[in-house]
Amino acid sequence: MTTTAIKKQFDSYLPLLSAKQQELLLEMVKSFLNVDKDIKRISKKQYNKEIDDAVNRIEKGKFITHKDALKELSKW
Repeated sequence: MTTTAIKKQFDSYLPLLSAKQQELLLEMVKSFLNVDKDIKRISKKQYNKEIDDAVNRIEKGKFITHKDALKELSKW
């Protein structure tokens, strides 16, 4: 189905919903898009710094293996 066809169909169904249903649908769409005013994205510079820091920790041997993590989780 094309984007145009989906939009046309969506537009035809939307008025059939109650105001509350429309509001709920809007919230669901926002959650799909991860739209949240409380969540602030980090900068590209910060993202790259965090990646570099993680790589440095791994290179220094400061990590836990997947196997050990599963063992630890099984104790919870």
